Amino acid sequence: MVDKIKKTDAEWKQQLSDEEFRVTRKKGTERAFTGKYHNSKEKGIYKCVCCGTELFTSETKFDSGTGWPSFWQPINEENVKCENDFSFFMRRTEVVCGACDAHLGHVFDDGPKPTGQRYCMNSAALDFEKSEG
Repeated sequence: MVDKIKKTDAEWKQQLSDEEFRVTRKKGTERAFTGKYHNSKEKGIYKCVCCGTELFTSETKFDSGTGWPSFWQPINEENVKCENDFSFFMRRTEVVCGACDAHLGHVFDDGPKPTGQRYCMNSAALDFEKSEG
């Protein structure tokens, strides 16, 4: 089980950039093809920018052509939560950090095998830790 992290908006604002706060705490979305990780090919671990929870590995990252970093599976199902999102007059599945409830992006059922999932994440919600070697 993931330990829950709770902070006030003021505490998050001290820790995060304006863009990171807008995306993760206010459920924003960065523009397509503008995020620092959408085209990254480096090997490593993608973590929550707010709390450092490990979310995805580069081994499950793929080029979805959407302009956002996309993954077909999280590192651990407990590290992410999926919630219904009815904003913008559509039904989507929002993905949030299992530890701090940061908005990460959305998941769709049009990804590659073996899962068929496309976790479409905002670069502003992620930190990256490069692998050795």
